[in-house]
Amino acid sequence: MTPANYSAIRKEVGQNPRAALRDCETLLARNSDDAEAHRLAARALRALGNEERASVEELAAIDASTLDPILIQAGHAMVRNRLEQAEPLLRGRLRENPFDVAAIRMLAEVAGRIGRYQDAEQLLRRALELAPAFVAARTNLAMALYRQNKTVEALAELDRLTDEGPGNGVLRAAVVGRLGEFAEAISLYESVLARPGSERQPRIWTSYGHALKTVGRQADAVAAYRRALDLRPAFGEAWWSIANLKTVRLQEADIASIQAGLADPSASAEDRYHLHFALAKALEDAGRPEEGFDHYLTANTLRREQLPYRAERTRRAVDRTIALFDAAFLAKRNGLGYPEPDPVFVLGLPRAGSTLIEQILSSHSMVEGTMELPDILSLVSRLGKEGSYPEVIAGLSPERLRELGETYLERTRIHRREGKALFIDKTPNNWLHAGLIHLILPNARIVDARRHPLDCGYSNFRQHYASGQAFSYDLADIGHYYADYVRLMRHFDSVMPGRIVRVIHEDLLDDPEAATRNLLNALALPFEDACLRFFENDRAVRTASSEQVRRPINRDGAGLWRAVEDRLTPLREALGPTLDDYACR
Repeated sequence: MTPANYSAIRKEVGQNPRAALRDCETLLARNSDDAEAHRLAARALRALGNEERASVEELAAIDASTLDPILIQAGHAMVRNRLEQAEPLLRGRLRENPFDVAAIRMLAEVAGRIGRYQDAEQLLRRALELAPAFVAARTNLAMALYRQNKTVEALAELDRLTDEGPGNGVLRAAVVGRLGEFAEAISLYESVLARPGSERQPRIWTSYGHALKTVGRQADAVAAYRRALDLRPAFGEAWWSIANLKTVRLQEADIASIQAGLADPSASAEDRYHLHFALAKALEDAGRPEEGFDHYLTANTLRREQLPYRAERTRRAVDRTIALFDAAFLAKRNGLGYPEPDPVFVLGLPRAGSTLIEQILSSHSMVEGTMELPDILSLVSRLGKEGSYPEVIAGLSPERLRELGETYLERTRIHRREGKALFIDKTPNNWLHAGLIHLILPNARIVDARRHPLDCGYSNFRQHYASGQAFSYDLADIGHYYADYVRLMRHFDSVMPGRIVRVIHEDLLDDPEAATRNLLNALALPFEDACLRFFENDRAVRTASSEQVRRPINRDGAGLWRAVEDRLTPLREALGPTLDDYACR
């Protein structure tokens, strides 16, 4: 047998693993960097029941793969972000040898980089099936799960790691933060930053700042963001993070620094749209709203290039939802879902006052605030794999409707820490799925947070979102989105009268006590004075309004559109008659 005759050993692994192991040991005595010999030795050892030695051989195969010309070529392509070159190289390798764990992990990284997280998860699970001790693959799996909002599963994978390196510490901090354990997240970030070398990482400082902001430590958050900027002055995310603290004003020196960042040739495309958003906010605060608008326009144009949005898709989704959810359809399914009344859904457009409503309600002794939970959208994604959504809902049995409601409550249980009777899910995009929510959770409360369309529309245009709001980067798209949302809510008002409680943001500003009493009454909750003192509530708040809701109600953010009214024609035209009838009174 020659060193190149691996096919004979592959056959031998299934028939006589002990002989196959001896042949592999012979090959490795000649060349200890023979990756395939290590892989085959691992398979033989696993067949013999020696998992411990099999893991050692798998890791040796992975180490030896660093010398593989094909994987080196694919790695160089990935470093240059030429994924279209790396992917066929890796797929070709896996056709030749489906047991090459290093190639499997690299292909999973390619999938993750282009957002195919489910594919990445499947590949990484296969890699870990073959090499359970492969730390990099398990870390990558935790990240793929985190990106899919499978946060509990991500934490379970991190718990299986013994490597406490900085990268794992940062990922664990992000995961526990998403689960609401902010004290632990902050402690983890501080532990990572105390390690030599980590303190020179601006992204870690920025993530640390985000956690501090969430728990209301604004001054510490700003200090963390500025530490990031000391390390990398053109780091756009850090500049926008400071600007996005709505109660903080950037100074003239900051404006000059941001402009210098825009002139820095090392600034990435991501840096640039963040810098433009930050500069726009700084100029607006400095009393130069027209100049600020120009930079908002540039920032949104850059962001829209990365996140294209087609308004007609939302329009068709609304049309199909209206067609499905008629009065007869709903009457036939009345009360068939899971009966527990625990959730309070606060939905609508972002920047419509939903965080204020959440803060008011979570100050009540019976209501717990959580976060923007991804679980309804996850159920929608699951249904979309079973058929065309929303039409697939028509075929759901009473048992399945109940199961979906029970699944939602089970998935969200981890976010409930205070033992209160009710909890809030404040995901704004759930407005499109209010009909599904009604069917699977017939006793849940639904609150529609609504704000004047020009105020709300321009506020969205002024906001950079990490993800999920692709409509917000063009004024016309915002107008069409708002109009479609109002159209669907009006339909639900017709076929489910009284089911959705509407809160007009301007009513809260005009008479906070009356609006709060009306809201509590509509939700069948007794009035409590603490709801009027919501700003004393020290709960963690993750949204862009986190600092605003820690102050009494004010009009600081209201009417900003008036200063640039002549620039908002695309928004006005797209809104059409909705502009004058947005409240649906």
